Amino acid sequence: MKTIEISGEKRNGVGTSNAKLARKEGKIPCVIYGGSENIHFMTDTLSVRDIIYTDEFRLANITVDGKAHKCIVKDVQFHTVNDSILHIDFQSLEAVNQVKVQMPIKLQGTSEGQKVGGTLVQKMRRLLVLSSPSSLLSFVPVDISALELGKSMRVRDIQLPEGMVSLTNGSIPIVTIDIPRALRSAQTKAAEGKKK
Repeated sequence: MKTIEISGEKRNGVGTSNAKLARKEGKIPCVIYGGSENIHFMTDTLSVRDIIYTDEFRLANITVDGKAHKCIVKDVQFHTVNDSILHIDFQSLEAVNQVKVQMPIKLQGTSEGQKVGGTLVQKMRRLLVLSSPSSLLSFVPVDISALELGKSMRVRDIQLPEGMVSLTNGSIPIVTIDIPRALRSAQTKAAEGKKK
């Protein structure tokens, strides 16, 4: 899993006015919590681009005042109009045994159902899991190659690595191979022909 290096500058004050001042300087106000103390700092958009704008889960190695902190992104606030980043919450991994995270799901392979004309419909793109920091992955791989026409793969069907458990309802479908109307019609006609 990729780790993104982020350089931060400690903020002297906290609160709305301090955050606005940081944004005026072109900086993003951030906080690291979960360690011995909360660390308020600011950084620039370029530093966090590869951890925010990605479809993979990544770790952050944040250096503030010469001290490095291993973290994960916990929350990002975006501007409602221009989508610029307003604030980022990071969670320190230094003193935790387990973390709750939304892991991206990555489908792998071509299903049997697609090979005979089925349409793949991905119903879930992220999975809520409880994981030890050492078990975190860039994404949860889901092999769909055996999935047949009209069938679904559910959360309970996923094999997660040791040290990671799903917190999402096991009956929820992740991906379905739909039968297109034309194919369904052809199947019905074929079935009626056999009856005759």
